[in-house]
Amino acid sequence: MQIVTDSGFDISPEQKQGVNLHTLPLKLTLDSVTYRSGVDIQPEDFYRLLEDTDSMPITSTPSPGEFQEIYNELAKEDPEILSLHISSGLSGTFNSAANAAKQALGAKITLVDTRSLSIEMGWQVEAAIRAVKANWPAKKILELLDTIREKSEMVFTLPDLTYLINGGRISHLKGLLASLLGIKPLIGVDKKDGKYYDRGKSRTFKRAIQAIPPYIAEKFGEGASLRLQIGHANNPEGALMLREALEKMFKCEWLPDCSISPVLGAHTGRGLVGVAFALLETYPALP
Repeated sequence: MQIVTDSGFDISPEQKQGVNLHTLPLKLTLDSVTYRSGVDIQPEDFYRLLEDTDSMPITSTPSPGEFQEIYNELAKEDPEILSLHISSGLSGTFNSAANAAKQALGAKITLVDTRSLSIEMGWQVEAAIRAVKANWPAKKILELLDTIREKSEMVFTLPDLTYLINGGRISHLKGLLASLLGIKPLIGVDKKDGKYYDRGKSRTFKRAIQAIPPYIAEKFGEGASLRLQIGHANNPEGALMLREALEKMFKCEWLPDCSISPVLGAHTGRGLVGVAFALLETYPALP
């Protein structure tokens, strides 16, 4: 079995080592230049460019033709393909893959709508990689991914709503109102429709970061043992602040921090800080 995904997920460099993965990149355009996220442009370069321009980035999904091309090519080696993608509630990527799968020649394609993105999606991708390497059958892998989707969550906050508003990922009215009031939201992705929803609000960005541990504590209680991974958009100071706040409230099993990919950062701007989390005792064992 082979794995196809897109660049809507984030994992650390350590997690990428020795990975056999076929990633079809999402694209972003900034100042009339189009980049393939994670291929032509890396996070550090993207956030630097973003600070030096008044333009807003535009993102686009891979076409069904691009998916069909990679499916057909991979099928020559192994027709069984697991194709995992960023939430269909936030991107048209899954639909492009689904349309391509209908036309792929000689390929047996299992499609997965992760209903997540960034690190939360990355945990599903990581699990799929390890399960395929362990020669798990497709049904067992899908059950594993379903469990991870159910047991894990990501919540993030950001200092500026301009990029989310511009990208149409939140209501313009709500977003503009929050901007005018100076409110900094906590945002998560719903398990059912895979769209963004408010998880809380704070008056300042610092307070929003500090509100994340209490939000998690409402679910699991203080002192819980958690699997955690922090992601940030060129904001290591904010990431450290969040880590310290989490360590005061929970027993933490940390995965390495990771940078938010350029195509996701195009919808958030610089400064985002978030964390993927799961209760250790209910998180499934990975192969």
